[in-house]
Amino acid sequence: MKKKVTIYTDGACSGNPGPGGWGALLMYGSSTREISGYAPATTNNRMELSAAIEALEALKEPCLVDLYSDSSYLVNAINNGWLKRWTGNNWQTASKKSVENIDLWQKILKLLTFHKIKFYKVKGHSDNPYNNRCDTLAREAVKRKS
Repeated sequence: MKKKVTIYTDGACSGNPGPGGWGALLMYGSSTREISGYAPATTNNRMELSAAIEALEALKEPCLVDLYSDSSYLVNAINNGWLKRWTGNNWQTASKKSVENIDLWQKILKLLTFHKIKFYKVKGHSDNPYNNRCDTLAREAVKRKS
C-alpha cells in the first residue's frame, strides 16, 4: 500500500523576474520535513512549479499525495485540464502561443505518472500556517541565496 503524504509548497520572487526561492513541507504520519532552494534569475511561476517538483522528487517511492499550493497557475493547470490540452496541442496555449515553463511542466507530467497526486488551492498569505511556513522558507532561501 502506498504511503499517504501531505505536501505544502510556495514560491517567491524578488522582482519578477529576479532572484527567487521555493519552500515545501512534506508531512508523513508525525514526521515533517522542510526543504527549500534558490534560483538567481527566475520568475514567481517557475518558483511555484519548482517547489512542487522538488517536494515530489524528494519522495523515494510512489506515494498518494495531497499537494497544497497557493499558485492558481499550478493548481488550475492540473485540475482544469490546461496541462492535458497543452500537451495535446504540442505545447501551445488556446491562443496559439508557446506554453511557458515547458521544462518544468514536463517534469510534473513525469511525476504525475510516478505518484498519485491531488492538487488543492489554498489562499496565500492568509491563516494557513503550513502555507505561511512555505512562504517563509522561500523568502529565506532568497535572502541566503541557497
